[in-house]
Amino acid sequence: MFGIKRITGAADLAPEGKVGSWVSDAAREKFMAAYERAFDLWPQPREQFDVETATATTRVHAFRPHPDGEPVVLLSAFNSAGFHPHVAALADVGPVYGIDMPGEANPSVPRDLMTPPASCAAWLDELLAQLSDRPAHLVGFSYGGWMAMNQAILKPERVASITLLDPAGLTKLDARFWWWLSVSGLATLTPMPLRRHLSRWLDAPAMLVPDLMTLLWAGTRGYRAEPKFPGVLTDDQLREIAVPVLLVAGARSAMLTPAEARARGSVMPHAAVAIVPGSHGGFNRIDELNDRVAAFINAHGH
Repeated sequence: MFGIKRITGAADLAPEGKVGSWVSDAAREKFMAAYERAFDLWPQPREQFDVETATATTRVHAFRPHPDGEPVVLLSAFNSAGFHPHVAALADVGPVYGIDMPGEANPSVPRDLMTPPASCAAWLDELLAQLSDRPAHLVGFSYGGWMAMNQAILKPERVASITLLDPAGLTKLDARFWWWLSVSGLATLTPMPLRRHLSRWLDAPAMLVPDLMTLLWAGTRGYRAEPKFPGVLTDDQLREIAVPVLLVAGARSAMLTPAEARARGSVMPHAAVAIVPGSHGGFNRIDELNDRVAAFINAHGH
């Protein structure tokens, strides 16, 4: 990993016990220019606003053609620009909110650490209370999947359901994942003709969206993120998840194999498991996946 950091110019993580921070004002300005362009990929009209909680100022993006429905809340590390292929379809269910997690490369400002499970749950619970008085359907990708499960375990009162897209927190990351992460990072820097081939090989369609790649590297090089290495949730913790769960795993995922997804999903009392084409770098057949997630949320509305 050290050699890759030298090649790419990636910033170090924030020191242990410290919140995330920008490398410089210039790095933040460069990132923000890319950020505004990347969010043009969301359906319009998109709203953005900040929500104040005890531990952070959190940037929220909203697409609300049906503002009176139950909220659909999108969770991931980094920021919510990458959810753009899902927003319009999920907005048929209810208002969609993309959360820019504090401690990552985005305009949110953390005032305390976000990674301790209790701290993360308290922050998100306070945020959900300000977004709506109705329970939320959490849709979490990767680290956002861990956030959704953590919320359903520690602060389930405002949670209607959770959709987990290749979530972290169900398995211990092994060499296969770190190899995939390293190769994927380097692939995003290759010339576009080669990148097209690598994108197909890695099942990573986002590599072909220049605005997302510019945003990725502006954040990776310009922000010292709070380290995020969630522990593996125990079977006893998973049994505490009382809300409906849709667990989606990519057939070629380096995060969560189909067998692991089925095994860990079977521990949750109300979980359905779907294995879909794609990898941790992105799912194929997005329309089919969106239809499946929207149907799940509709089936578990209040």
